[in-house]
Amino acid sequence: MAKSKSKKKWIIAGFVVLAAAGVTVWATWKKSDPPISVETDKVSRRTIIERVVADGKIEPVVQVKISPEVSGEITQLGVKEGQPVHKGDLLVRIKPDNYLAASNSAQASYQLALANESTAKANLEKARLEYERSAGLYKAKLISDSDYLTAKTTYDVAKTTLDGTLESVAMAGAALQSAASDLSKTTIYSPLSGTVSKLNSQAGERVVGTAMMAGTEIMTIADLNAMEARVDVGEVDVVLIAVDQKVQLEADSFKDRKFTGIVTAVANSANNNDTSVTGASSSSTSTDATKFQVKIRVLEKEAFRPGMSVTAKIETRVRTNVLSVPIQCVTTRLPATNATAAATNTAAATNLPSPISTSATNSGGKPVEVVFLVEGDHVQAAPVKSGISDDNYTEIIEGLKEGNLIVTGGYKAINKDLEDGKKIVFGSASGTNTLAKASAN
Repeated sequence: MAKSKSKKKWIIAGFVVLAAAGVTVWATWKKSDPPISVETDKVSRRTIIERVVADGKIEPVVQVKISPEVSGEITQLGVKEGQPVHKGDLLVRIKPDNYLAASNSAQASYQLALANESTAKANLEKARLEYERSAGLYKAKLISDSDYLTAKTTYDVAKTTLDGTLESVAMAGAALQSAASDLSKTTIYSPLSGTVSKLNSQAGERVVGTAMMAGTEIMTIADLNAMEARVDVGEVDVVLIAVDQKVQLEADSFKDRKFTGIVTAVANSANNNDTSVTGASSSSTSTDATKFQVKIRVLEKEAFRPGMSVTAKIETRVRTNVLSVPIQCVTTRLPATNATAAATNTAAATNLPSPISTSATNSGGKPVEVVFLVEGDHVQAAPVKSGISDDNYTEIIEGLKEGNLIVTGGYKAINKDLEDGKKIVFGSASGTNTLAKASAN
């Protein structure tokens, strides 16, 4: 009976051990992550052109806003919007009546001043002769001191009167020139050859001159044979831009064409068009980023119109025959912690990249750029130092060698799922073939 009970105990203990082993195996299998599907490619050399992209408008290189210097009513408008004009062509006539009257009045005043000058000269000559005669008689003791002083004073007054008259003639002459100039400004001629790109006024309207205020902008004349793109570039990118850099332009009006240009000017100060909002504490905060205007000369001759929208891709830096990877390959991970120090030493001894910690608990370290290398059926996070980038590829300065097999996709795998040592499977035939070729080599 005792033996039977002892046998039962051993059987029960065996079942317990088997159950515990089964649970352990099941838990271990449950914890193991399934392989992650990826795409791969090899590190290769390419030419990378870094571009700064900015939006703006097409404008003429040379354009002149026509505003009158005198106020009045437009009596004649000699052009229409879109009409070509030559330098010296009549553009506008302003009613000249008031300015003609002012000119005639100034002319009369000038003639009066000239007459007064002649009178003053005659009086001076008469006073001089009288003074010289009196001086001779005075020396001969034939006239009194009083008569001599009277003649001398009359002569001095005549000279002073003539000097004042000469100043009056100068003033009248200046007033006449001003009146004549105002009269001439009632007729406006084209200062350049070009096209009337904008016409804001019509015959019969009254316009304000620029003598005392901003004045009325009657029209704009532009030389449409030479056009430029004026784009706004942020303060981070403007330091990379310099005169004579090449530019690729895309205009919304010409969807299937690309144009070329060259940077001709970079603004030294930011655009003063930022808007601001006032909060409850009466403090103003800018709502727009700081922008600098860049002018780009368009090299092609095309029927551009002022104000057309354009996108400019400015070539800032070029790297030729450099190691590069697809731009989506580079991601960030936290650096290795003390827990991975041993693995780091092992990696250094085997000439492999140091492991990267992906633990969220390592919040004290600064994320580093990594690329995932393919090592058999798993990946290794290789720290890299990147350089410039274009739309598709990033330059790799340190961390990789030409021919290294790396993970190129998908996006979720690279940016979230993959960790150092993770197992992978290839999501496309090309990836499998690539690995097979690499293994064969």
